Amino acid sequence: MAARPNAVLGAPAERIEGRDKVTGSARYAAEHTPPGCAYAWPVPAGVTCGRITSVDTAAALAVPGVHTVLTPFDAPRFAVPPDDPELDVLQYDTVPHRGWYIALAVADTLENARAAAAAVRVTCADHGDEPEPHDVVLAEDHPDTYTPEEANGGYPAHRERGDADAAFAAAPVRVDTAYRVPPLHNHPMEPHAATAHFAGGRLTVYDSSQGSTYVRAVLAALFGLPEDRVTVVSEHVGGGFGCKGTPRPHVVLAAMAAIHTGRPVKLALPRRHLPAVTGHRAPTLHRLRLGAEHDGTLISVSHEVTTHTSRITEFVEQAAVPARVMYASPHSLTTHRVVPLDVPSPSWMRAPGETPGMYVLESAMDELADAVGMDPVELRVRNEPAAEPDSGRPFSSRHLVDCLREGARRFGWHHRDPRPGAHRDGPLLVGTGVAAATYPAYVSPSTATATAYPDGTYTVRVNATDIGTGARTVLAQIAAQALEVPLDAVRIEIGSTRLPRAPLAGGSSGTASWGWAVHQACTDLTTAVAKHEGPLPDDGLTAAADTTDEARRTPPYARHAFGAQFAEVQVDTVTGEVRVRRMLGVFAAGHILNPRTARSQLTGGMIMGLGMALTEDGPMDAAHGDFAASDLASYHVPVHADVPAVEAHWIDEHDSLLNPMGSKGIGELGIVGAAAAVGNAVHHATGVRFRELPLTPDRVLPAL
Repeated sequence: MAARPNAVLGAPAERIEGRDKVTGSARYAAEHTPPGCAYAWPVPAGVTCGRITSVDTAAALAVPGVHTVLTPFDAPRFAVPPDDPELDVLQYDTVPHRGWYIALAVADTLENARAAAAAVRVTCADHGDEPEPHDVVLAEDHPDTYTPEEANGGYPAHRERGDADAAFAAAPVRVDTAYRVPPLHNHPMEPHAATAHFAGGRLTVYDSSQGSTYVRAVLAALFGLPEDRVTVVSEHVGGGFGCKGTPRPHVVLAAMAAIHTGRPVKLALPRRHLPAVTGHRAPTLHRLRLGAEHDGTLISVSHEVTTHTSRITEFVEQAAVPARVMYASPHSLTTHRVVPLDVPSPSWMRAPGETPGMYVLESAMDELADAVGMDPVELRVRNEPAAEPDSGRPFSSRHLVDCLREGARRFGWHHRDPRPGAHRDGPLLVGTGVAAATYPAYVSPSTATATAYPDGTYTVRVNATDIGTGARTVLAQIAAQALEVPLDAVRIEIGSTRLPRAPLAGGSSGTASWGWAVHQACTDLTTAVAKHEGPLPDDGLTAAADTTDEARRTPPYARHAFGAQFAEVQVDTVTGEVRVRRMLGVFAAGHILNPRTARSQLTGGMIMGLGMALTEDGPMDAAHGDFAASDLASYHVPVHADVPAVEAHWIDEHDSLLNPMGSKGIGELGIVGAAAAVGNAVHHATGVRFRELPLTPDRVLPAL
């Protein structure tokens, strides 16, 4: 169908806020400095578990410029306990994990606050001269392992179809394999920060958050304030990847200090604190069994996952859930087990569940392809399901086969010699790999307003959050398309609880959720303007939308995005270093609303997956009870020199069963298959199957 002349939706529009960001006029949470602003610095626990018996603040209070030092013994009490136990800071005298905040220094300058925090002396109960014993090591045979009722996202922890064990035992071809994924950390470019001000019974907070609506609700409850007396602003956010999806201790402490001292307070966490207090991807231990016919047709799929959680809350990475979606099989078993340990609480990290789960499933599919002597692309095509295997629901759209075919064509897959270790380039072994990707197409209720003014301009208001994804721009495009006006006629206001309520930026659901409300408000406004007689009022004509009823309906369809990812690697036989030469992905994610921002999101996800495969590792120090890599000097994310040619392409689906825009989320889809594609390429290059990430030289070289 030919596009209309004003079809701005689907055009590669530049980011509306781009100039503000590159010129420095965009303000982030820590860049708001109200007059008289004080600075806060938290004190993390130096033990892994125990009870605080005393906190000596005398030396800290003697530091010049110090306003107060709050401790569990004198900090203001919350009106109600928080739903998230990680927010219950300075409220009791026990330490649930190392890095837990046990005091907060507030001073006139950042330097004085930091000096005061360093001067706080804490005494903890112990057993003689030995600290209280702790347990931070994940093991499949841990005696405290249990099967929870649910995994993250509300998925049942355990699902069975048929008799997977018996079918596997009878299968002519069997793959029975184990993989390990280490703890991983989000590390956004902008660390967590908040600036809080309490005056006249009103609390105003600038927070680095993926969803200020939820932050406001939490702060209002904790401090006994009506929600309409709390304003949270998250206008610009420098990345999140899930770790800013829920309120974190920094914003609670900043608000507490502002209310207690009566002055504005700014708290920006040092990066070394982030792994302990802002969530992490929990380590996962996997056993995956595939039973198949000699022609590669799957008979049985079993994916069993063991992970850890903290002592104070349960979070279970839903890593076995993707196996319920991907491939046709009459018999299936997917289950999760969890071990509570003395560790910080794990949480969301870009594509939780899908990323580690698909790394293992797609690696095992590669092993099966070897076992049956079949091309890995063709094996995946052969096991394409007619409906979602777990639920039996038809897919609203599923073009995985198209992605595999198009990706293979663009990548030059047909030139591939299937023999492992067959391609040498001097001391380098060269190989290629493929993996599929999937991510659910979520949507949440949202509200929005649209206003038309006499001068021909429009303002759209919605409390969306742009965490670097280009949300402002895409929402403006949705509005302009619905209003049938040029893009520059639309002004977008987002990132504040003063605006119409909206869900957080998470689960790749932001644009689908906010955009639905924006589309509806603008469509209704167009109708209202057409019916209006005479000139518009000076303050404009406004239409409001609320998608709660529509978004909460359970659809009779399985809604997912899909993709195929390819990688070429080189492995140095002298050093063991693995480098990626090129990556390519082809995705089916509904209608692509802005090719420019979509490509940025998809390539960014692929690069993050490259880091997962080759460099990123958050090992737990068993003796110390802490993450050993707590800054970017020791936790290695990909840099420019690590990133080769990365291509992202897509099949523009027209799926009318999703939302008015026909879009699916893309922020997380790009990472899902990337690590598996790299790992499979390394196997093709070397003939060695590595089953633990990352593929660093210390693991690779001894195996060559």
